[in-house]
Formats: sequence, C-alpha cells, structure tokens
Amino acid sequence: MAKIISFANQKGGVGKTTTAINIAASLAAIKKRVLLIDLDSQGNAGTGLGFVRASHKQSVYGVLMGNAGIIENILTTAIPNMHILPASAKLAGAELDMLDIENREYRLRDALKTIDGNYDYILIDCPPALGILTVNALNASDYVIIPLQCEFFALEGVQQLLSSIRAIQQNWNPKLDILGMVLTMYDKKLGLTRAVEEDVRNTFGDKVFKTVIPRNVRISEAPSHGKPALFYDFKSTGAQAYLRVATEVVNALEQKDNK
Repeated sequence: MAKIISFANQKGGVGKTTTAINIAASLAAIKKRVLLIDLDSQGNAGTGLGFVRASHKQSVYGVLMGNAGIIENILTTAIPNMHILPASAKLAGAELDMLDIENREYRLRDALKTIDGNYDYILIDCPPALGILTVNALNASDYVIIPLQCEFFALEGVQQLLSSIRAIQQNWNPKLDILGMVLTMYDKKLGLTRAVEEDVRNTFGDKVFKTVIPRNVRISEAPSHGKPALFYDFKSTGAQAYLRVATEVVNALEQKDNK
C-alpha cells in the first residue's frame, strides 16, 4: 500500500510546494514510485516540474468533481519513477463547486483507492488555506508534513493548523498522524532564525526533522527551469538538504511500520 503524505500549512510562502516537489524527487531518485498531487489552484507544483498548464488538459479538478477518472489525469514527469496529478485554475472555485456533492470530504480518498498499489508514496501539495481541498487531502492521508518558515509568526500560524488536524482526526480520519515539521528558509547567520528553531524544537521535540532547509539560490532558481533542486544542481546545499529530509521521512515510516 502507498504511504500518503500531505504537505500542509495555511500560511503561504513557507516553502510548502518546494518541499513537496523536492521530497518527491528525492524519493523517486532512490527508486521509489511516487505520485505528486497538486491541489493548489496556482499549479506551482506542475510548473516546478516543467509543465505548462495550457499544454495539457489533465487535472485533479475533474477527479474531485466525479467527471473524470484518476488514471487518465496522471502525467509522467521527466523524472524516472515520478508522476504528477496536476492542478487546474478551476480549483479556485472548488469550495462552491463541491458544496452539494455527496461525501465531498472524501472525494480524493475514494479516488486514490483505485490506484493504491501503483505507488510507494503519494504526496499531496495542499493549498495555503484550510478549506475543502485541504480537508480532502488530510482525509486521504496517513501522514502530514508541516513546512515551517523560520520567521517570527511561525509558531502562531502552526497552532491553527494543528487545531484543524485534530478536528480532522476526531471527525473524519482518526489514523492521520503528523510525520514531522521541516524548517525552511533557514539562515544560520540570523539570530531570529536560531531563536525560532530553538522555540519550535522545544515545543515539538522529535516531531521536528533534524535537517533544516537553508536559504539557497539553487532552490529558488530550480522552478524557473522546471526542475527540482536535486536535478538542477545535485551538489547544492539545498538539494542535499532535501535528500537528507527524504531519508528521515523513509526512516520515520519504517520505524512506524516496525512498531
């Protein structure tokens, strides 16, 4: 069975999509079969993998609405072992479009059941909001990874997300677990960065991944070339950091499986 992991944070600009893309690519690089699902109407996960939205009709939107099957909407990427279910601008209206759909909180979960054996990992890039799309992602997931930018309001923002995750666990998906938090845009020269890291680690302990993602120009440049950092500049500090996080993810899941 595939491990299904959502990447969620209601704050924008925290490196959520970048983290989802690069962990997906890192897992694919170690020969894992990976599907990345883009649930954000901006479609940045697809852009970051070199897809131009106007050049394909495939989208997760039709799958959620029940108008299309999931398999025919999955695209093969340039990265071996890695596929993507791309976004659509129509996702921006999903909150209203799905209002009267039966079992609307479980549309993605039910669709993924039909392809469960096709992948080792299914990663979901959530929109920066706690609406019906994020609810669908979390209801479909076994785990959630929370990217946290090293800034003053990091902890304040995550508390709202944790409250929403608890509500999902209580009302819809009791198996959902927080796999970890990853600190992004880390600049060790800044006292604020170090203070935020200390605060987050003191609050959440071993729920915070040991590896931090540095501010790195190669990470920023890679999406404009339609590549994950790993395939844009393998030796860059950003690419290597994401490889280490992916290793932590695999190890954490293996430990959970062995319990």
